[in-house]
Amino acid sequence: MMTRDEYIESLRKLDLKVYFMGERIKNPVDHPMIRPSLNSLAMSYKLAEMPEHKELMTAKSHLTGHTINRFCHIHQSAQDLVNKVKMQRLLGQETASCFQRCVGMDAFNAIYSTTYEMDKALGTDYFERFKKWLIMVQDKDLVVDGAMTDPKGDRSKGPSDQADPDMYLHVVEKRADGIVVCGAKAHQTGAVNSHEHLIMPTCSMREADKDYAVCFAIQGDAPGVSMIYGRQSCDTRKMEAGADIDLGNSQFGGHEALVIFDHVFVPNERVFMCQEYQFAGMLVERFAGYHRQSYGGCKVGVGDVLIGAAALAADYNGVPKASHIKDKLIEMIHLNETLYACGIACSAEGKATESGAYLIDLLLANVCKQNVTRLPYEIARLAEDIAGGLMVTMPAEQDLRHPELGPIVRKYLQGATGADTENRMRVLRLIENITLGTAAVGYRTESLHGAGSPQAQRIMISRQGNIAAKKELARKIAKIDTSKDHFEVPAKK
Repeated sequence: MMTRDEYIESLRKLDLKVYFMGERIKNPVDHPMIRPSLNSLAMSYKLAEMPEHKELMTAKSHLTGHTINRFCHIHQSAQDLVNKVKMQRLLGQETASCFQRCVGMDAFNAIYSTTYEMDKALGTDYFERFKKWLIMVQDKDLVVDGAMTDPKGDRSKGPSDQADPDMYLHVVEKRADGIVVCGAKAHQTGAVNSHEHLIMPTCSMREADKDYAVCFAIQGDAPGVSMIYGRQSCDTRKMEAGADIDLGNSQFGGHEALVIFDHVFVPNERVFMCQEYQFAGMLVERFAGYHRQSYGGCKVGVGDVLIGAAALAADYNGVPKASHIKDKLIEMIHLNETLYACGIACSAEGKATESGAYLIDLLLANVCKQNVTRLPYEIARLAEDIAGGLMVTMPAEQDLRHPELGPIVRKYLQGATGADTENRMRVLRLIENITLGTAAVGYRTESLHGAGSPQAQRIMISRQGNIAAKKELARKIAKIDTSKDHFEVPAKK
């Protein structure tokens, strides 16, 4: 496995094509806008080096027997699934941000079991190709950007019905030695901090969409691959000289990018699905399930930090013993642990697939993510309530440091007797960062739209909730004789 420093140096060797605010960034590793997100991802390497975190952060590869980072692991038991969620909570606690390595891990596991069943049904050899590539990823301890979401264009139309075919990534040419693809993947978390991209279809496909049913791996600096770095709330504060307090979280952050594929050639050994549209839906469903499970860990870890920050804000405001403050903190803990309980539950109920890899309970994973689309917003609201309006109206750090304005700021922004004004400002900026600033991208908005927006989970809950079986339970208890019924149940629309 790589160390934290080795990981950072490995990114310097890549010739990534990254653009931000109209200009190409020649050195993404040390760019002040990007470095906090790099630090967050690097924490997955640092913790793996620490003996006290070895059980959560590492695993034994079932393919090689080597000890590997858990982010490169194929789950071999329900305990592996549970450890994944616990690992994600730990990283959330350590960074208070998105650590960007989960999507690749979830893609590995979805593709592993799907290619196994695809080969069994169709006689293809994608499973062996994928295993060889994955062994390389495990042995080199690489970061892989799992890429599923397409721009999608007109949402009322499917992939093959779009006016511009590039609205969904697709195959434009098949060669004897590989394929050529065009299109883009949007909202790509940690793309600039990744060694490779692992591409998946974004939805179930019809035969007419077969050119869009494609799954492959490509190096981040491959010819034709480029990235446009996304903007975030308050992100330009990072560019200010000496910025610290106003950042809220000066060490860690997250990022997303639009990844462009302009006639990119992919060799056959890196292609894991090509026009097998019948299996696109299976791959999407399994990936979505794994990633919805992930939110029961990472968002909970960030929630732990936010709850702690809110409690500190109450201390600095002088109201830690107020009954309504205590009640709000209790409610925040209750909501946060509810998210965690769902993440653990869908993991503990996981079962082996035909490939031997373990899949979470899909119904409970969708319930987990449905809760994540709601509860972090209430946790954030309560944190803002406890923090008070000063969180968004207080002067800048430059005013605090100013020789004339500084004493005035310290006088009028002091809180509880004996509390340091600067420390009060720091904790308020941290709450701002998580609820409204750069970390809010991952904690709030991603909680809603990541791994599928709320309606996607409701559709899956409807499919997997087994209403028919529940009706039968009720009939049995109520002693209903269905032979006496002659009414027609309306067909589903």
